[in-house]
Amino acid sequence: MIINGVHIDETFAEAFPMRATRVIVTAQNLKWAQHAAQAMTGFATSVIACGCEAGIERELDPAETPDGRPGVSALLFAMGGKGLAKQLETRAGQCVLTSPTSALFAGLDEGEQIPLGKNLRYFGDGFQISKRIGGKRYWRVPVMDGEFLCQETTGMIKAVGGGNFLILAESQPQALAACEAAIDAMRRIPNVIMPFPGGIVRSGSKVGSKYKTLPASTNDAFCPTLKGQTRTELSPEIESVMEIVIDGLSDADIAKAMRAGIEAACGLGAANGIRRISAGNYGGKLGPFLFHLREIMA
Repeated sequence: MIINGVHIDETFAEAFPMRATRVIVTAQNLKWAQHAAQAMTGFATSVIACGCEAGIERELDPAETPDGRPGVSALLFAMGGKGLAKQLETRAGQCVLTSPTSALFAGLDEGEQIPLGKNLRYFGDGFQISKRIGGKRYWRVPVMDGEFLCQETTGMIKAVGGGNFLILAESQPQALAACEAAIDAMRRIPNVIMPFPGGIVRSGSKVGSKYKTLPASTNDAFCPTLKGQTRTELSPEIESVMEIVIDGLSDADIAKAMRAGIEAACGLGAANGIRRISAGNYGGKLGPFLFHLREIMA
């Protein structure tokens, strides 16, 4: 399969089951909603070392938020429910409760309910009060700029993490330009996040390592500087490879995002140094969700 001169490898990306939740952060204006959401989703690129994977899904107009103020929708993913609940509580308490004018609401009604303001309310030192509106409980916690309003719980559902594809190019600037185009397209797809910085990974990994303490290590087959030292997957003209990783609320959401991103990358084409699209295929060691590139792009 060739799209605009770009070869689509006959391979698949592997992904694995996760648990996910969505929360809505609002504030006096979008600037402060973004500040709170960016802090809450920081240091959350990979469960390998971060505890969770998180990112901003999209900005919300006042008409879309529970309190009629500008807001941001954020998604958080973890390998298990207990881990996700702990990460959410810690990040909400340290990053949203502390942020001026912020409020925090559930972004999912379905699924198992996990604490949002249920435990954060105790920061009010007994002065907190609750309100039940439309069958949902909210907590009003006194803070120095007024009140922090937080919904008691949010929903947690089964989700998918680790969808991915690789962009192989003749140079680093060309690979980055293709990735940026892909991310711009993918951010228009709902229910997904690309959790790495700017959505892009330059340190793609393989499962395992020669060092027993490491669960993952550099994907040497796709490292241009190792062409003569390892069993390489790169032809001579490929000098840069970058990866985009996707977490989604469903495998269908990830497939949609992958299609949008690959289309955008291929839009630059071979004329701009984009030579191949591949994926992190680990022979079934990583997870049960398989995203075959040619099927997605058919």
